[in-house]
Amino acid sequence: MYRTKINRVIQLLALIALVTIGLQPAQANTFDNTNGPELPEQCSSIRVEEENKLAFHVYARGVQVYKWNLVTQKWDLLAPVASLFAEENYFGEVGTHYVGPTWESKSGSKIEARRVQGTGCTPDPTAIAWLLLSKFRTEGNGIFSKVTFIQRVNTTGGLAPLAPGLIDGETKEIPYTAEYYFYSAENLNSN
Repeated sequence: MYRTKINRVIQLLALIALVTIGLQPAQANTFDNTNGPELPEQCSSIRVEEENKLAFHVYARGVQVYKWNLVTQKWDLLAPVASLFAEENYFGEVGTHYVGPTWESKSGSKIEARRVQGTGCTPDPTAIAWLLLSKFRTEGNGIFSKVTFIQRVNTTGGLAPLAPGLIDGETKEIPYTAEYYFYSAENLNSN
């Protein structure tokens, strides 16, 4: 009887091992979300091409600056003005984000990017859109020198004011936060 129990335990362990080994190839073919943020289905347009891998990600806190246009009767976005942080609680400042749009590291490297046409989503209607941007130009050696794409996600605030401006050229600063994910092409990392 004791021997039968041992045999059953051994058989059970062997079965668990076979199932585990059998599942590993299937898991390798599933979506690997460690290469960036978890995106809601409506945000599939901002996925980054597979040959680009996550290089780093930062947390931004700042303002979106808007200027009242009397002719068009709307607020035009002038620029973001934000600090970039290494940690979620806005600790460990690593750079800035400003007009261009441009991201600049404390070490001096910069990237200017442009929105990829036809991309973007708004999972939170009270916040600025999530975007996919591609490199326009880089400057200096450092963390931004090999970046190819940037995702802006997990945004809060930053929308243009609802009330019209009082005079032409009036500006308003609207607080916002976001996370920026920076990607580089695998073949660039091997150079």
